[in-house]
Amino acid sequence: MRRMTVLGAAVTALTLTVGVAMAAGASENKGKFYFKKTCKTCHTKGAAGGEVTPLTKTQEQWTRYFTKGVHKKGAEKLTDVVPAEQLPEIQLFLVNHAADSPQPETCG
Repeated sequence: MRRMTVLGAAVTALTLTVGVAMAAGASENKGKFYFKKTCKTCHTKGAAGGEVTPLTKTQEQWTRYFTKGVHKKGAEKLTDVVPAEQLPEIQLFLVNHAADSPQPETCG
């Protein structure tokens, strides 16, 4: 029973987060563009930050990552690396194409 409650809360939080991003006018296509332009500089195979794609995390994990707002395991604020106005779009792209999403994507 407890597991169902936790799962329900996670789904609700995810729905709200993606809903807020969409309501704010976030664009998944822009999110993919910003992710490739800003994040893939350091997050490719063999690069300093290691490879990161939407498939790296589940939808819940991506939501938690953006909710915490920290980068490099808490060493810096996410807004120090990515402009704040790009975050909703990047989040929408990553959550919508996460490992457990209906449309997983690598970001090619």
